[in-house]
Amino acid sequence: MSPNYIRSFSEGCLRPPTVIGQFHTLFFGSIRMFFLGVLGFAVYGNEALHFSCDPDKREVNLFCYNQFRPITPQVFWALQLVIVLVPGAFFHLYAACKSIKQEDILQKSSYTGFYIFSVFLRIVLEVAAFWLQIQLFGFKVNAIYMCDVGAFEKKFNVTRCMVPEHFEKTIFLIAMYTFTVITVILCVAEIFEISCRRLGLLKTQ
Repeated sequence: MSPNYIRSFSEGCLRPPTVIGQFHTLFFGSIRMFFLGVLGFAVYGNEALHFSCDPDKREVNLFCYNQFRPITPQVFWALQLVIVLVPGAFFHLYAACKSIKQEDILQKSSYTGFYIFSVFLRIVLEVAAFWLQIQLFGFKVNAIYMCDVGAFEKKFNVTRCMVPEHFEKTIFLIAMYTFTVITVILCVAEIFEISCRRLGLLKTQ
């Protein structure tokens, strides 16, 4: 791929053809990633080390922590961010290869339809991630986790485990749900903006 294609691709990703799309890029790329990368590490970075059960044995703690966290929240949210970026990245790669200027995307129906499809796909992926997050983490992190150790310890079936900084994790969960809702709203608003531009209700950029 030539440098011109790479430049067009990067400009398309950083400067979408709609005002709301540009705001979405700013919100998604700056605030959401900063929140996850900096605050997420501060909240979840040492969780496994401070997760303790009764009896406080390393093997029991590890077994129960793996049961408590089938996937760590940081990994889940990082995967979510990457996957949600894929539809837009494919579109802008296509636009770069076809030498489509950003201002022409909303002028030709085929380009507009392809772009709307990429935005709609982002909505579907965000909603799917929202549902999966509920299944994995719920809306609240309790201070006590009851671990089923029947397959590990023959002396007892259930043990109590202490979840460190559970209140901070609950706040962080709600924040990540909020970010997902905001990005879905922005995507819907972007489709609405495109429709208004196509109908002539708004001036094109």
